[in-house]
Amino acid sequence: MSENTETQESFLSHLIELRTRLMRSIIAIVVVLLVLFPFSKDIYALLARPLLHALPQGATMIATDVTGTFLVPLKVTLVAAFLIALPYVLWQAWAFVAPGLYQHEKRLVLPVLVSSCVFFALGMSFAYFVVFPVAFHFFAHYTPAGVQMMTDIDKYVSFVLTMFIAFGVTFETPVVVVVLVYLGVVSLEKLRSIRPYVIVGSFVVGAVFTPPDILSQCLLAVPLWMLFELGLLISRFVSKRPSKAEREATLPVK
Repeated sequence: MSENTETQESFLSHLIELRTRLMRSIIAIVVVLLVLFPFSKDIYALLARPLLHALPQGATMIATDVTGTFLVPLKVTLVAAFLIALPYVLWQAWAFVAPGLYQHEKRLVLPVLVSSCVFFALGMSFAYFVVFPVAFHFFAHYTPAGVQMMTDIDKYVSFVLTMFIAFGVTFETPVVVVVLVYLGVVSLEKLRSIRPYVIVGSFVVGAVFTPPDILSQCLLAVPLWMLFELGLLISRFVSKRPSKAEREATLPVK
């Protein structure tokens, strides 16, 4: 058998395995979605609770689309199903890439995946329990006289999901900092020297991804800055992985 034929067979086998892993992940999400579907209204009510608590007495949310009362809870339930099935999805991704990794790469990838999930969940929790009550309370009490606040449920869900992603990604900052230091992409001293730019950048990110009030911007900018500092602190205890040239330089001369 020629080398070209072996390469093609290897490529096809990898494609087949990738398809299998993807199908397993999709099936897992669909199964969780079917289990959660009877509780879709309760899941949406849980997501809408921060705004409902901030609305004035007697105010409610509205649905301007005919199908919104069905599709919006379904969308929320699908996101919840994906988050619940995420550990299994990541395990499938890990099982696919692990055979092609070196031992030191395996030691890095698995902790990064786990910590990324944990910090993303922390970011979403921070947005739900801290940011939403404060921001919605501010908006509800800033309504001009003669105007009744009636939020469309579809727009509300889009806003909440955007905030979840923004805070989830923001909370990945320590993981990114530690990985960059470990891989030797940037030194700890260099990261410390750019601290003023990180602080300014944090407030720029807060201004872009949050509502146009200073309180919401600070609720994203300050944690982003603190998470950067946390990444610097953890990086002090993480030794940089030596490069290939450094490893070869330490080998005994024959």
